[in-house]
Amino acid sequence: MCSAPALSFTSRATRRHVLAAAAASLALLSTLAGAPAQPPRGPLMAYVATYSSPPVDTPPGKVDLPPGNGRGIHLFQVDRTTGALSPAGVFELATSPSCVVANAAGTRLYSTNATDKVDGGTSGTISAFAIDPASGGLTLLNTVSSGGLGPTYISVHPSGHYVLVANYAGGSVAVFPLRPDGSLETASQVLKHSGVVGPKKATNAPIGSFAFSGHDFPHAHMIQPDASGRFVLAADLGLDQLLVWKFDATAGRLQPAAQPVIALPPGDGPRHFAFHPDGRRLYSLQEEASTIVVFDYDATNGRLTQRQTLSSLPPEFRGSNFTSGILVSADGRFVYAANRLHDSIAWFAVGADGTLTFVGEEWTRGDYPRSFAFDPTGRFLYSCNQRSDAVTVFRVNAQTGALSFTGQYTPVGNPSVIAFLDLGAGR
Repeated sequence: MCSAPALSFTSRATRRHVLAAAAASLALLSTLAGAPAQPPRGPLMAYVATYSSPPVDTPPGKVDLPPGNGRGIHLFQVDRTTGALSPAGVFELATSPSCVVANAAGTRLYSTNATDKVDGGTSGTISAFAIDPASGGLTLLNTVSSGGLGPTYISVHPSGHYVLVANYAGGSVAVFPLRPDGSLETASQVLKHSGVVGPKKATNAPIGSFAFSGHDFPHAHMIQPDASGRFVLAADLGLDQLLVWKFDATAGRLQPAAQPVIALPPGDGPRHFAFHPDGRRLYSLQEEASTIVVFDYDATNGRLTQRQTLSSLPPEFRGSNFTSGILVSADGRFVYAANRLHDSIAWFAVGADGTLTFVGEEWTRGDYPRSFAFDPTGRFLYSCNQRSDAVTVFRVNAQTGALSFTGQYTPVGNPSVIAFLDLGAGR
C-alpha cells in the first residue's frame, strides 16, 4: 500500500498561504459559533492509482501478480455527503502508477511507475504532474529514473523540496530534489539496502499460514519522513527491518540516525507504518506475520522503543493472510489495518499509552484490499480491492471506530491506492 494524506488546495505564493489559513480559521470559528459554514467552492477529487501493465518480476510462487486491468491514474469527483465517486477522467499510463501523493499545496501530484524499466532495465521511474486548480486534471511535467526496480512508495518531505521513493524490487531508497515548478530532478542520493534476508516462515505467522512474499532479497516497501522532516524512516520487508536516517534538507541526503536499524522478528516482513498524530507513537504492520508492533517514538533523536505486538486478525483466524496498509484516525483514537485473503479492515482502540485493543473488523466487499484511505473529513473510508477491480466505500463511526458499508462499489481495474485532494478548501 501507498498511503497519501488528504490535502487542501492553496497557492504556492506566501501571501495566499496566509490568507487561506486565515480564511480556514474564520470558517472553523464560525462553525463553532453556530454560524453556517461557507460551502466549498471547488470539487473534492480522488486519484486512484492502478496496475496497468504486467509486473516487473514474476518469481515462482509469488502471490501478488497484478494482471494490469487499470488504465493509469483514474480521476473521480467525490460526493461530500454520500462519499460516492463519479468518474472524472483517466490519465493513461501503461506503467502501473501504483502509488500517488500530492504536495502540501495541492498543486502537484507524484507517482511511482512500478512496471516501467529504464537505465538498461535496472530501474523503474517516477513522474510529476501539475494539477489543474479548477478541475483537478493532470498534466505530465516529467519522468525520471527511480533509482531501482519496482518503485512502490513515494512521499513528499515536509519542506516541499524533495520526494522520497522506496524501490521494492530494487531494494533501495532514493531522494529526489524538486525544481521550482515542482518537476523532478535526478536523484540526489540512492541507497541500496543490504543484509541478511529473513526466512520464508514468519516467526509470528498465524497457525496454518503459508504466507510468503518477499524474503528472497532486500525489499524497500515504504519510506516516510516524520512530521518534523528531521528524520526519515523506511520499512524493508526482506530484511525484517525498520531503518532510520537523519535528513539533510540542504544537501538532500540521508545519514544514519543514532539508532539506524530496528530489527523485527525474522520472516515477519515489515511492510508499512503509521505515526500517531501526537508524534510519539509509531505502528508497524508486518505483511507475512499479520502483526502490528507498537513503538514509542522519540522525535528528538528518531529512536524507537517497542511496546506491544498483536495480531491484525481476529483471535480465531487460521490460515494464510497478507496485511497491506495501516492508518491512524485523525483524532488518534483508532488504528486501522487491512488484511488480504481474509479481506477485512480491522480497527483497534488506542490506549493512553499508545497500546492497542482489538475492537472489530469489517469485510471489504472485495478481494485483496491493497490499501485504504479516509476522505478529508474522516467520515468515509475507501478500500482499494485489487483483485476485484473495485473501490468500496464505508461510513466511519467517529465514536466507536466502526465501519459500515454504504453499498457503493466503484469499478476500477486493479486499484492500488486512493488519494484525495480538496480543491474547494482555502480558496
